[in-house]
Amino acid sequence: MIKVAVTGGAGRMGSLIAGLVTDTAGLRLGAVLEREGHPSVDRDAGEMFGASVAGIKVSDDVAKAMEECDVLIDFTSAEVSMKNIRAVALAGKAIVVGSTGFTPDQKREISSLPGARVFLAANMSVGMNVLFRLVNEAAKLLGDDFDVEIVETHHRFKKDSPSGSALRLAEAVASALKRDPESDFVYGREGIVGERTKKEIGIHAVRAGDVVGDHTVIFGALGERLELTHKASSRETFARGAIRAALWIPGQKPGVYEMLDLLGLK
Repeated sequence: MIKVAVTGGAGRMGSLIAGLVTDTAGLRLGAVLEREGHPSVDRDAGEMFGASVAGIKVSDDVAKAMEECDVLIDFTSAEVSMKNIRAVALAGKAIVVGSTGFTPDQKREISSLPGARVFLAANMSVGMNVLFRLVNEAAKLLGDDFDVEIVETHHRFKKDSPSGSALRLAEAVASALKRDPESDFVYGREGIVGERTKKEIGIHAVRAGDVVGDHTVIFGALGERLELTHKASSRETFARGAIRAALWIPGQKPGVYEMLDLLGLK
C-alpha cells in the first residue's frame, strides 16, 4: 500500500486529488497539507474526505509528513514546489509535481538533487502527452516548409504565461526541427515586426473565463494548414494523471521523470 501526502488539501485541486486517493486501490491517504497559517491546519481530514481518513490532522509540515508517507502529490506553484521537492529529496521519497512555471535554474537544481524520485510533468493529461509526441513527429515529417504557431487558452486565474504545456509543445517542435528556444521562440507579436522568419515558433497565450486548458499547434504552409488540438474539459483529467503517477513513481530509481516515461513514449 502506497501512502500519499497531498498539498493544498483544502483547495479545489488538492481536495479533488485527496478524494481520488481514498477511492484508488493501492493508495492510502497518509497526510493532508496546507500552507502555514491556513485555517484548515489542525482540522481533522475526516471532516473533508470521510470517515476512512478520520484522525489525520491537516498539517503544514511537509518534512514530518514525508517521514510516514511514500509519495507527495503537489499542485501549488513553482516556488512552493521547489521547497517541497527539496524536502522530499532529503527524505529520499517520491513526489509528483503538477505545478508549472519553473525557471531553467530551478529545473537544473531539481535534476541535481540526489535521492528523490521526482515526477515533473508540464501536463498530467494522458491525451496531452500523446499530443507532445504527435507534434514532434509531425514537425519531423513536415519539416521547414511549414510555419509553426502555438495558441493556448486558460482560465483568467492562471498566473504563469505561456503555459508549461505550450512551452513543452514548443520544445517538442524545436527538438524535431533543430531550433533554438533562446532565439527562435516568439511570444506574441505587436507593431510592425516585419515578415515572419522561417525559424520562428510562435507562442500565444489567451486568458478568459473558466477555460480549463486548450492547446492548438498550427503547422501552416502555402496552400494548406494542419492543426493539432487538445481540449481539457475538467480538472479531474489532471488529477487522475497525478494518481496514475503516484502509483508508478515510488517503484522507480531516483531521478526525474515525466508522463512520457510512464506511458512508454520516450
